Amino acid sequence: MGGPCSSVSAELSDQIAADLDGSGNAFVVVQPDGNEPAWSASVTVLEGGGFEVVRRDGTRGEHEVTTATSVNDIAHDLTLWLAARDFPGRPTGRFGAR
Repeated sequence: MGGPCSSVSAELSDQIAADLDGSGNAFVVVQPDGNEPAWSASVTVLEGGGFEVVRRDGTRGEHEVTTATSVNDIAHDLTLWLAARDFPGRPTGRFGAR
């Protein structure tokens, strides 16, 4: 198991947990740099416990709102979702055969 995706997911999980440390930070937003990002994701602490996760991608017409209780599950789901997004400056094609 493991692999690059689980490593990124673990790092994202740690970052979300650190950012939502309970000392006033109620949400985290992930988006590419720029004035009008094509996509964004946010994680918000809910008053009754758990988290609300909002994913938006204007280029794909996506807008999804879910709730979750595990930061690890959120990080895993966001890692997969983010891997499918377009990042400015990131190559869009795959490398050819050697």
